[in-house]
Amino acid sequence: MSDITPTGEAGAGSCVCETGKEQGTKLVGMFEVILTRRKRFGWRWQVCDQSGKKFADGFERTRPSAKYHGERALFFLLSQAHLRNRLATSSED
Repeated sequence: MSDITPTGEAGAGSCVCETGKEQGTKLVGMFEVILTRRKRFGWRWQVCDQSGKKFADGFERTRPSAKYHGERALFFLLSQAHLRNRLATSSED
């Protein structure tokens, strides 16, 4: 079973991805969507883990567009991790 807990503040969204068995919950990682204003040119978005490693990044003209694309990349990253965990669990059976 997987549980995703959203946290964060204005301008950045983050999620903690946890997997658990009946005995407890193991912390897998924390990811963050970071939006940065780039002078006159627009907004840069990045999806990073807690150590600062970039998993995805991009550039958009407007802040809402950058927020959308950053959160979309975060969702894709988390969904792929969930699918990998499901495949690994089903192959063990």
